Amino acid sequence: MKAIRKNTIAAGALCTLTSSVWSQAQPSAVPAYTLDGGLKFPEHYREWVYLSSGFDMSYRPAMQKGHHVFDNVFVDPDSYRVFLETATWPDKTMLVLEVRDARGRGSINRAGNYQGGKVMSLEVHLKDGTRFPDRWAFFAFDGTSVGKQLPRTADCYSCHAAHGAIDTTFVQFYPTLLPIATSKGTLARSYLAEEN
Repeated sequence: MKAIRKNTIAAGALCTLTSSVWSQAQPSAVPAYTLDGGLKFPEHYREWVYLSSGFDMSYRPAMQKGHHVFDNVFVDPDSYRVFLETATWPDKTMLVLEVRDARGRGSINRAGNYQGGKVMSLEVHLKDGTRFPDRWAFFAFDGTSVGKQLPRTADCYSCHAAHGAIDTTFVQFYPTLLPIATSKGTLARSYLAEEN
């Protein structure tokens, strides 16, 4: 009986220790704000769920960048899991857009492009219904650890509202999520109208 009790106590301690280590290893993906309304950058975003990459994407026909870029999109793991179940984004969802320079020559590469090491810009698209009147906001990080909210007059707000496939987000560019949203019938009417 004493051996069973010792094993039970040991197993309980191991579960508690494992849970504690797991929670320490998983950085929080909850938005953190500064007193002046800035957003603290989620520094562990590269441990989040990767959604997609774009190459030289532009939403304006005449946009000329002068150089090639990749954009990578990551979402916090908790929001991703909810999306898999519901095909909608829960409150506190954070999507990080990372823009990197594209390289054409390097090592053995002689054709095509690959992502360079330089991060050119970082933005966060954040859903927080208690903080923003339209639930979503954009934050730009110009080489700092605290991002400033882009003004509501910025083009990104109206563009995402008009063209976002799900809740102002461009799920149409996330190939693993679009079929889920299609099967669950959560695609925005405006997006469906554009596709027909």
